[in-house]
Amino acid sequence: MDKKVERAAQAALQSFNQITRHSVEDFDKKTRIVFNGEAPFMVKVKAMDELFDNEPQLEPLREVFFDLLMINFFAEDVKKLEEDYLESAEWEAIEEETLDRGTELLNLLLYLKECEDENIEPELEDYLKEFLLVDEDEFQDEHRIYEAVIANQILIESSYEEIARVAEKLDKSSEIKELFYPMMSFFHEPSPSPQSMDNYAANSKEPEFDVPVYALIANYNKP
Repeated sequence: MDKKVERAAQAALQSFNQITRHSVEDFDKKTRIVFNGEAPFMVKVKAMDELFDNEPQLEPLREVFFDLLMINFFAEDVKKLEEDYLESAEWEAIEEETLDRGTELLNLLLYLKECEDENIEPELEDYLKEFLLVDEDEFQDEHRIYEAVIANQILIESSYEEIARVAEKLDKSSEIKELFYPMMSFFHEPSPSPQSMDNYAANSKEPEFDVPVYALIANYNKP
């Protein structure tokens, strides 16, 4: 299991426990077994889904853990496969089968991995323009998905309260609505203190999702 993924997953589960008081110790052990297993990717996905099926209280984190499973695959599992596996028909079929899985969190984690590789600090404008290429004509799907983020970039200079206020007003059909608060809060404060996390949680409308996701991103970003 990739160490950054391990740290991020643990932070998410610990935060969920702090918010809900739901025990996550057993679930944590079982997810580690899935992440560390030698099974093919889709077998791991099925195993992870079964864990969530048996822990309905943790349902808010199901697709987030799919993203972690995917980033772990890119960081660790793919090393054990053929060099051109990601160009293979088998991987293409997996991508097709999982089109409706996961969240935009995966893109952010991939960006943070790239930042580490290139030794640069993550910045929202860089993420939008250089990683997602939202200004390029051939990437208008990304522009559409991130329209609310593009229009509200100034929020990273504001406060958790203001970010939460704007997030609440986003149209329910927005594909980025769920992640808007934790994502923008990360670019506002990449390394939140415990006091900052308390403030963030106090302004959240969905703390059982928002707090674990912010903790996940911030911990994945740690060197």
